Amino acid sequence: MQLKKKNLHKALALLGGVAMLFSVGAKAADLPEIEKAGVLKIATEDDYAPFNFMKDGQPDGFHKDVLDELKTYAKTFKLDQSILPWTGLLAAVSAGQYDIAITGALVTDERLKVFNFAYPFASAQSYYVKRAGDDSIKSVADLSGKTLGVQAGSALLSRLPELKAMLAKTGGKLGEVVEYQSYPEAYADLANGRLDYVVDAVIPINSLVKTRAGVFEKGQPVSGGGFVCWPIPKNSPKLLEYMNGFMKHLKESGKLHELQIKWFGEPFDNLPQEAITTAEQFHKLAGL
Repeated sequence: MQLKKKNLHKALALLGGVAMLFSVGAKAADLPEIEKAGVLKIATEDDYAPFNFMKDGQPDGFHKDVLDELKTYAKTFKLDQSILPWTGLLAAVSAGQYDIAITGALVTDERLKVFNFAYPFASAQSYYVKRAGDDSIKSVADLSGKTLGVQAGSALLSRLPELKAMLAKTGGKLGEVVEYQSYPEAYADLANGRLDYVVDAVIPINSLVKTRAGVFEKGQPVSGGGFVCWPIPKNSPKLLEYMNGFMKHLKESGKLHELQIKWFGEPFDNLPQEAITTAEQFHKLAGL
């Protein structure tokens, strides 16, 4: 299923509506309640390679390996993992149905109103992807007026104003924005010519062009810097501290570097080593 928006303003208005849903919900459990219950309720997705995906009917990807490490690290609780569609995942966490989202979530101003983010584990700069051999697109300027695909409710959608500003500097304009429930749907439409390009984060794009080099081609950046982190409700500060400790453990043991190479194709050794809790802090760290 795809949802077409006539212009960027309507698309962003929809995103704002989704963000409003985040603010309504039950109080999330913090670490003492989690330890008392003996269970950390984790929400993940299954259709966002290389972070989370299914292989032979079983979860796979970067976060499958991370959760295996967390099972060993956690001494006071067990892990209870649920797989949800991306479009409802963050809302379910903010409503208190789950304690944390262990997925490739990107930091945004809107999300920071509801969530704090644990130490970043990857870059999230946005790039465009085109069909391999499409000579009509050679640079960002060539995207003017062309139809683009992006995931509904994603951070990539919220950062399209940066691309709009880049195009305006060359006298261009943002074309029609088509929202999809998942990126595989968007890439299918890109391959068959229903879209001119897709906007996605650098890591899934690297994975895509590696596995389908004859079909897709990575383009240029269409945003400033960004970070991939785990969102934790604002009223769970002790859980945030615990997950920061776990991320520090992964870094100091060398496991994070190993998994970045395995799943992302490159290490991200210069990421901030601090939780991200405010929009002002995020902008400073990302150079926005």
